[in-house]
Amino acid sequence: MNALSSLCIFRSDPLVLNDILVIKSPKKSPLLLRMSVLIFSMVCGVFICSVCLKQISTHARTMLMELQSEKPSRNRFGLTDVPLLHYPNPVSFNRSECAGNPVRFFAILSNQRSGSGWFETLLNSHINVSSNGEIFSVRERRVNVSTIVQTLDKVYNLDWFSSASKNECSAAIGLKWMLNQGLMEHPKEIADYFNRRGVSIIFLFRRNLLRRMVSVLANSYDRYAKLLNGAHKSHVHSTEEADTLSKYKPIINSTSLLVDLKDMEKRMAKALEYFSINRHMILYYEDLIRNRTKLKDVQDFLGLPQMELRSRQIKIHRGPLSDHIKNWDDVNKTLHGTAYECFLQTDYSS
Repeated sequence: MNALSSLCIFRSDPLVLNDILVIKSPKKSPLLLRMSVLIFSMVCGVFICSVCLKQISTHARTMLMELQSEKPSRNRFGLTDVPLLHYPNPVSFNRSECAGNPVRFFAILSNQRSGSGWFETLLNSHINVSSNGEIFSVRERRVNVSTIVQTLDKVYNLDWFSSASKNECSAAIGLKWMLNQGLMEHPKEIADYFNRRGVSIIFLFRRNLLRRMVSVLANSYDRYAKLLNGAHKSHVHSTEEADTLSKYKPIINSTSLLVDLKDMEKRMAKALEYFSINRHMILYYEDLIRNRTKLKDVQDFLGLPQMELRSRQIKIHRGPLSDHIKNWDDVNKTLHGTAYECFLQTDYSS
C-alpha cells in the first residue's frame, strides 16, 4: 500500500492501529470548497465593481469639465455643417416677392444674466434676422410639450409678431430660450423637434459664474427697488443708468457659494448633453466682449451675409468684482484655493 492510499483508508472497524494514521475524508469537503470559491468570487466582483464605478465617476467629471471649458471657436455643428433651408408659408401674411427666399431656423439657449439680451440685440441689428426674445417666459406657453410645440410652430412659420419681426424677407428666424423656462423638463421632445424642423442651436453661457450671480442678485433687487426713477430696467442704454444700478452691492451667501456654483455648472453641462444631437455652436459672453470676430462665426453658422452688428446696450457691472460685492472678503476667502478662484480676478477671466 502506497502513501497516498494510506491517507485514504476508510474502515468499518472501530479499532484503529497505533502505527497507522487513519484519516477520514470529510464528505462535505466539496461543498466547503465550492463555498470558498463562491466567497472569493464575490469579493473579487465587489472589488471590480468599485473600480468600475470610480472610473465612471471620474469620466463623468472629466466630461463635465470638457463641456464647460469648450472654446466657442471650436464649433460643433452636429449632423451637418450647413443650416437647413426652409420656405415657410405663414397664414397671417403673404411673403410676396420673398416667398422664394430661404429661411434658417435657430434658437438661443442660455441662462438669465449671461449676456443673451445684449447678444440678441446684436443679432437683430442684422437686416435679415428676427430673434423674438424670451417667448417662453410666459408660463402658459410651456405648460406641456403640446403648448411648447404649438408656440414653436408659430415662430418658425413666421406667424409670431414681435418688435424684432422682419416678416417677409427674414433670412433667419428664432427665439431666446432660458434653461429654466421648460427647456430642461422636456429635453428629448424638444431635441427631436429641433432635429425634425432643422433648428440650429446657439448656446450662450458665461464663463465667470460669480459675475453672473452678482448680476442676477442686483437685477432681482431692482425689480422691487426700481432705482431708475421708479422704473425697473434689466438692460440700460447709458452710462448714467448703468452707474446708478451698479451702486447696489449684493451680499452673496458664502456658505452655499461653492454648491451654488457647482449647480450652475452642472445645469449647463446637462443642457449640452441633452442637445448634443442637434446642430449647434457654443459661445461665451466674455469671448464676445473680447473678440467681436466671434460675431462673424455666428453669421457663418446661420448662413447669413456678413454685416457689422451693433447694440445700444451698456454693461452695468464694470471693473473688479470687489467693487460690486458687499461681503467681498467672505467671498474671496471662500473661493481662494478652489477651482473657482479664477472668478475673483479683475475682469473676464477665462
